[in-house]
Amino acid sequence: MSGRRVRVPDLRQKKQAGEKIAMLTAYDATMARLFDRAGIDVILVGDSLATVVLGHQHTLTVTLDTMIHHTGAVARGTERALIVTDMPFLTYQVSVEEAVRNAGRLLQSGAMAVKLEGGRPVLDVVRRLVDVGIPVMGHLGLTPQSVHKLGGYAKRAAEPHEAAVLMEDAVALEQAGAFAIVLEAIPSEVARSVTSRVSVPTIGIGSGNECDGQVLVSYDMLGLFEGPVPSFVKQYANLADTVTAAVREYVDDVRSGAYPPTRSTISSPSTPLGASTKA
Repeated sequence: MSGRRVRVPDLRQKKQAGEKIAMLTAYDATMARLFDRAGIDVILVGDSLATVVLGHQHTLTVTLDTMIHHTGAVARGTERALIVTDMPFLTYQVSVEEAVRNAGRLLQSGAMAVKLEGGRPVLDVVRRLVDVGIPVMGHLGLTPQSVHKLGGYAKRAAEPHEAAVLMEDAVALEQAGAFAIVLEAIPSEVARSVTSRVSVPTIGIGSGNECDGQVLVSYDMLGLFEGPVPSFVKQYANLADTVTAAVREYVDDVRSGAYPPTRSTISSPSTPLGASTKA
């Protein structure tokens, strides 16, 4: 799909107009190009690549250099979508100065904004990044980089006091300059309250349908990742089976001699290479 590049202000305009925002993760140029062609609004170069691409158990192991590498690939495959990159664990928690440096490297590699997890503990970082011209997307609710602290990937903000804290964090992120907030694995009524309270777009994942947009891990919704898939994910395809079947057919053809067929092989030229055909 061709068209003007989606920019940060466009997302707020979509919220104001009541238009939903579609967001997916991508980690390479080929997938990014396909998603871009399909009209996706935002591509997230997610630290989920640690689990669905690199085979790790959680997102804590992915490094800044890895995110830079994959951000560059996605940027080279994208013409329209807004590219947001996750800041990995410990790239923004140590100091504000280090966070600015690391976020700057992500923008230099092709990102147009960064996403970081947490509320009030990261407000100083958010303010400084925005001050120097780096757009920031927030992330509240289930924050995967805090998996050990949270004790797993269970739903968050189910209790009234947790919901109140999340609301305060969302308002604080907006006031600090965040241009959007991902709400992961929280009750739909909490997500609805946050969405109506803040003027910036909310992007839901496992948080109901009343957020201003939705995001999914692409490998989950395409049926490529064969690990546990969250119950809220709709699988729009089962590419793992499709790919396996195609490769199995190729293996069988090679072993049986059916591939390559004789007619498709490159025959030797009648004239020696380099020889002139003129008398």
